[in-house]
Amino acid sequence: MTTLTFDSLNPATGTVVASHPKHDAEAVRAAVARAQEAAEWWEGLGHAGRRRRLLDYKAVVTRELRELAALVHEETGKPVADATLEIVLAITHIDWAARNARKVLGPRRVSPGMVGANLSATLEYLPLGVVGVIGPWNYPVFTPMGSIAYALAAGNAVVFKPSEFTPGVGVRLAELFAEAVPERPVFQTVTGLGETGAALARDPRVKKIAFTGSTATAKRVMAACAENLTPMVAECGGKDAFIVDADADVEAAADACLWGALSNAGQTCVGVERVYVVDAVYEPFMRALSERAATVKAGEHYGPITMPGQLDIIKRHIDDATKSGRTVAGGPDSVRPPYVDPVIVEDVPEDSPAVREETFGPTITVRRTKDAQEALELANDTAYGLAGTVFSGNRRRAMALARAMRTGMASVNSVISFASVASLPFGGTGDSGFGRIHGADGLREFARAKAIARQRFPVPGMRLTSFSRQPDELERLIRLVTFLHGRRKR
Repeated sequence: MTTLTFDSLNPATGTVVASHPKHDAEAVRAAVARAQEAAEWWEGLGHAGRRRRLLDYKAVVTRELRELAALVHEETGKPVADATLEIVLAITHIDWAARNARKVLGPRRVSPGMVGANLSATLEYLPLGVVGVIGPWNYPVFTPMGSIAYALAAGNAVVFKPSEFTPGVGVRLAELFAEAVPERPVFQTVTGLGETGAALARDPRVKKIAFTGSTATAKRVMAACAENLTPMVAECGGKDAFIVDADADVEAAADACLWGALSNAGQTCVGVERVYVVDAVYEPFMRALSERAATVKAGEHYGPITMPGQLDIIKRHIDDATKSGRTVAGGPDSVRPPYVDPVIVEDVPEDSPAVREETFGPTITVRRTKDAQEALELANDTAYGLAGTVFSGNRRRAMALARAMRTGMASVNSVISFASVASLPFGGTGDSGFGRIHGADGLREFARAKAIARQRFPVPGMRLTSFSRQPDELERLIRLVTFLHGRRKR
């Protein structure tokens, strides 16, 4: 039988990096069957056994960091330095998940309350079984590992379907895990196109899907999951805003804004795409931003556009923005496949595609606002709700603005910094998806709550859940509840 294959290409050169099998539905079912058996063994190890093996995995990934970064560079085109940073962040998340799973998920006593004073109440979080992870191409190690490591730490086996643009990275991640944990196929990778991911989402033995990608694709994955009522975590796109307050350090803000917008060629779901600057600092901020942008070169400071089809979207947004706004840097000629040079456009109408739709390229739209409140209102006027940034010299106002941003995450006087804090949950709202990875919430996302109430002793004269209950017993309950809860608080 001939196995169909597809090629992984270097987006900068078009050369073939490697060929990988197109795993069909039968192959996916076989992988899930192996994972289902491995999950029982993995759960049986307990938190201590899994912790040791995950820390071993972390050590193996760390030792192979340079080799893995080179592979990420080949398949995505991003600079090796940026690939290295991505992997380092993933390593810290594996470490945190391994070390904190027992504390977050392990059994603990909870208060039964006065009415249940004769009960002992226990809460713990148990593994789901097999978790399917469908990963993206823009951060092929860091992003899926935010689901993989936490699902593994919670006691599940994982079947990972990486993007068809970065299959080699996904295969290598599973190979490295097998070096650390050779006993069972607890973490497997299947490669292929959309059909492979659909087969994974439709398998009824998969108890949760963690998906990262576009909002449109998330809806298709949800439809597949709905066939078996399989829950999912959806981390979709964003149109993240960057607010510069009147007393902000404009030099620092410009530097952070440029990195947030241009790093990884703008192919970052939590990257900066819209900038709102308070009038008092608008001119100095724009000078600092444009001066810095002039020194950043595509192909040197950041790589190519990894997915060729994205170039059409980027060009359409640039063409529309430059027709109605004022070009500060770059323009339509900035698109020179497979690269896109930095583009900054002022005064683009808020109903423009460059403002409303995710661009996923090295472009920024900038708008002047009368104050921070107007900036906040414009920042929140979007269907997306992934992340945002606030630069301000006033700590209290900065925190208030960050809290009021209708997003799952925010950074203050830094950009994308929440992603480096393993204890913080990562995820969005609205068209940016739902559910959380990372942190304690990320661990609980891949577990099921188990509640147990045990009667320690019967309460005399209070047979409330019995057909032999007497009227006076119910009267005692009413008096008790009235005493505990019947007084109005002043």
